[in-house]
Amino acid sequence: MVSINNITVEFSGYTLFDNVSFAINPRDRIGLVGRNGAGKSTLLKILIGKQTPAAGQVVVPGDCTIGYLPQQMAVADGRTVLEEALQAFASLHELQDRINRITRELASRTDYESGSYHQLIEQLNEANDRYHLLGGDNQEGEAEKTLTGLGFKRSDFTRPTAEFSGGWRMRIELAKILLQRPQLLLLDEPTNHLDIESIQWLENYLKDYNGALTLISHDRAFLDNVTNRTIELLLGKACDYKVNYSKYVTLRRERREQQTAAYENQQRMIEKTEEFIERFRYKPSKSNQVQSRIKQLEKVERIEIDDEDTRSMHIKFPPAPRSGQVALTVRNAGKRYGGHTVFSGADITIERGEKVAFVGRNGEGKTTMLRMITGHLPYETGEIKTGHNVHIGYYAQNQDEIMDNKISVLDTLDNVATGDVRTKLRDILGAFLFRGDDVDKKVQVLSGGERSRLAMAKLMLQPYNFLALDEPTNHMDMRSKDVLKNALMNYDGTLLVVSHDREFLDGLVAKIYEFRDGRVKEYLGGINDFLQQRKIENLREIERKATPDAPATPPPPKEPAKNYEEKKARERQQRKRKNEIEKTETRIRQLEQAIAAMDAQLAQPEAQRLDDDFFQRYQREKRALEQAMYEWEILQEMGS
Repeated sequence: MVSINNITVEFSGYTLFDNVSFAINPRDRIGLVGRNGAGKSTLLKILIGKQTPAAGQVVVPGDCTIGYLPQQMAVADGRTVLEEALQAFASLHELQDRINRITRELASRTDYESGSYHQLIEQLNEANDRYHLLGGDNQEGEAEKTLTGLGFKRSDFTRPTAEFSGGWRMRIELAKILLQRPQLLLLDEPTNHLDIESIQWLENYLKDYNGALTLISHDRAFLDNVTNRTIELLLGKACDYKVNYSKYVTLRRERREQQTAAYENQQRMIEKTEEFIERFRYKPSKSNQVQSRIKQLEKVERIEIDDEDTRSMHIKFPPAPRSGQVALTVRNAGKRYGGHTVFSGADITIERGEKVAFVGRNGEGKTTMLRMITGHLPYETGEIKTGHNVHIGYYAQNQDEIMDNKISVLDTLDNVATGDVRTKLRDILGAFLFRGDDVDKKVQVLSGGERSRLAMAKLMLQPYNFLALDEPTNHMDMRSKDVLKNALMNYDGTLLVVSHDREFLDGLVAKIYEFRDGRVKEYLGGINDFLQQRKIENLREIERKATPDAPATPPPPKEPAKNYEEKKARERQQRKRKNEIEKTETRIRQLEQAIAAMDAQLAQPEAQRLDDDFFQRYQREKRALEQAMYEWEILQEMGS
């Protein structure tokens, strides 16, 4: 269907791709894998035509439609959620117009036996088939089903898209791409903004998808469940494996073992041959044999072993100071923002050494509860108590800012590390994508993602006996996630983690608290046990709604009409909140523009000459942006 032929890409003398070739066939489910910087996102941009290779070409049939979801994209405003999703059907409207034109032409003709008449009938049948295939009969229903699957509530459908955060607006763009049903889907980290339920829905959707798929993801379970082919980008080459990710890992290891064995055999042969040549080089009686061996060596095709980082990471947390048997107790806790209740009546008990996860849809209060537990946010009702001698280490979105900008990456860890772990600091930093000279960079020049990874590495080294981690794997590739997971599994303290990464949670946690519809429910067992139970609950709910004999539920009695003064007060409150939202959004835009301008300065060669005032102002702007975003979220929740 799509052919990539000998493409080469170079940046400033560095070769990213060197004569890369492969084909994407109908119904292929391809996972693109490779180290950070291997060119995965660049390859998707080349496939969609947003970037041109230095050499080679991508051949796409003229009738092939492609849908592309980048990691970051501009999203439209000015419509409601449902109206924006329905924009996906613009091509269907053109198809409907074509069907109508052909129908009118057929109705006006009487040459029923002519070839042109039969050709028009074939065109009409083809257009009708495509119209039905693309969901033309039920556009609004398809849009609602897709939006619901991606986590939107029906009450969200009529809300303006501008009221939603960037992550939710990316979901709207994903919904539009899925509704277009292109013949080839290109998805770059599609699960970044999805919770567990939405990821499950997307998995099931993609399994049944009728077109081809090429995706980038650091979610191993998602790759295993969706893909049937893995293309590894390594040292400018593309290695093609006709299996999913887990099987690819096994095959790659076996392939490297075979390469190593063949390489070692060849090296022994070369060594013996060179020894023979050197030994008998000056003996006339052996001259023919020597010349024969020299020619033999010249013809040998030298075996190369695929480059691979073979370092084995075994990070171990410092022993956790002993705490009381009950590490955390939450009783009847609740949180409200204005008139909006995030959750109420929450009861949570975590004992010493337990590993627990908070899961649920975005916006249900997982991070809010974590901030209440760690003392970063007050609560209105109930009580939250930590046990005797409990010391909590909290990883939050602003954790990366609590670092000294003037010292290096390596010194940041060295200042908090104790014991034998100090000898492994470079290895630990390597696991978090800081390699070579990166460890000597000053913290002040790091990107946001680099600062977050450094903050996590720093947190891992400190002797806390209770870790509270909010989406710790968001910026990590699979190798780094494995390192963190193994360390946490061996951690002898108490762990509380918010995550939507099932592969990361699988085998790590043994108790789940789900945040859903304003309540918090406990599930004993791991993440797979939880998913099985939730799937059964969902099916039963569907079955109850679908049972024809089920008695109709009478509509709730109408609420008595509010008096005029109450109505006017409510309208004033809504106008006030809308004005506050607009002011906050303006402030956010101004801060984002200021930070973008400063980022551009940092990217220039002259960045080393910037003074401390610049970096202090840079951090102030970032903290102000975070506070503005937090205020915006609260205002939105108050209006939900």
